[in-house]
Amino acid sequence: MEIVRTYSDSGKSGLKIEGRDALRRLIDDVESGNADFDAILVYDISRWGRFQDADESAYYEYICRRNGIAVHYCAEQFANDGSPVSTIIKGVKRAMAGEYSRELSAKVFAGQCRLVELGFRQGGTAGYGLRRMRIDQNGVPQGILNSGEYKCLQTDRVILVPGPAEEVEIVQWIYRQFVDGGQMESAIAARLNERGLTTDLGRPWTRGTVHQVLTNEKYIGNNVFNRSSFKLKKKRVKNSPDMWVRAENAFEAIVDPQLFFTAQGMIRERNRRFSDEEMLKRLRRLFDHHGYLSGLVIDESENMPSSGSYRHRFGSLVRAYELVGFKPDRDYRYIEINRALRRLHSGVVNDAIAEIENLGGRVSWNSATDLLIVNAEFTTSIVVARCRPTRAGSLRWKIHIDAGLAPDLTVAVRMDEANQAPRDYYLLPLIEIATDRFQLAEANGQILDAFRFDSLDYFFGMAERARITELAA
Repeated sequence: MEIVRTYSDSGKSGLKIEGRDALRRLIDDVESGNADFDAILVYDISRWGRFQDADESAYYEYICRRNGIAVHYCAEQFANDGSPVSTIIKGVKRAMAGEYSRELSAKVFAGQCRLVELGFRQGGTAGYGLRRMRIDQNGVPQGILNSGEYKCLQTDRVILVPGPAEEVEIVQWIYRQFVDGGQMESAIAARLNERGLTTDLGRPWTRGTVHQVLTNEKYIGNNVFNRSSFKLKKKRVKNSPDMWVRAENAFEAIVDPQLFFTAQGMIRERNRRFSDEEMLKRLRRLFDHHGYLSGLVIDESENMPSSGSYRHRFGSLVRAYELVGFKPDRDYRYIEINRALRRLHSGVVNDAIAEIENLGGRVSWNSATDLLIVNAEFTTSIVVARCRPTRAGSLRWKIHIDAGLAPDLTVAVRMDEANQAPRDYYLLPLIEIATDRFQLAEANGQILDAFRFDSLDYFFGMAERARITELAA
């Protein structure tokens, strides 16, 4: 046989078709009739893919065979001739390939849990005020790992150590402002930004980044793992605290434990569930004090549930206002919604960047345009679309794509009917969108809805990086 073309997905996971550009290109060439070959040589069945559904592997092979191109597995001890014996063996081997990944996942997870319990750090950035230290098998420090660097020896381990003194002082200052000064996270973030300080990722402080500092146990030396799971590239889930794996006093603490647990108690008290009567009582007291109400007044007041809590509990802020006897001169709901969406947008961007970096990707962020450059490969813009009910009762979302920036991919976050939480996500590639302004309905036809997803897992999969040595294992 003469080899005329090679399709290679080097360093890519075989669990899903997503991310395997070479296999996609092979299938496209076969289906479009552009294939200039008569057969496809594959090393063995596991190299075709370790799909968790064996039928998916068979489907891609069937596409090739339907178009008159045979698939040969070179290292297998059977001829792929369509006979009953080869069909049975292929089915078993496909299931075994998927099972290998499942067993490997369980073994890797068990190993990670054991290392966490021994006090070693497992993945992720160190965080503000901390640094990753590489140590050898005898526990001797070998140097600080900078962002994007990895340990070079299998016997080496990583622990967390205090960062620069000025960062440690800022972390301790955040806790004192929250516990002793009674400052909320947003106020602390504003003061940090006024001082020209940035996070460990070089971005401005937000309420969310301050909250992460106030709630992460690594600042008191605890090593916590398995707070969320994304096994076998399936749906990402947040685990309950009883499933967390932890090692206490694994690292040197930079925050006094008593101060840390006082902060946790304050946060739990703030987030505790009030009865309807207690919520209205507090709102009525606030109305009597100010003489008027708004979402901003509620959020800026101490010992008050958030304005979002009132919306969720009573259906809208206006309804809560009516129950305490306040009637606004005009409907200001759209102002509050837009303010909340701006906060949500910042949170989505920061969470997306953090998730991509946790998966091994790299993100450059332009603070002026909010344009993200992922892995120096493609640009992304994240937009949040407010839900607008029509008079007929149907829902609409207006999408604006910045034609001047021309991002390769626009992530459109469609809000739910109450504009409280994301309803779904559209990943809109620039080459498929003919206009920079358009409107989405609840159903938009097969062309547009092909880009709709219930979560951002697919987007994160596009940016994920895996080490070749890990995949070869």
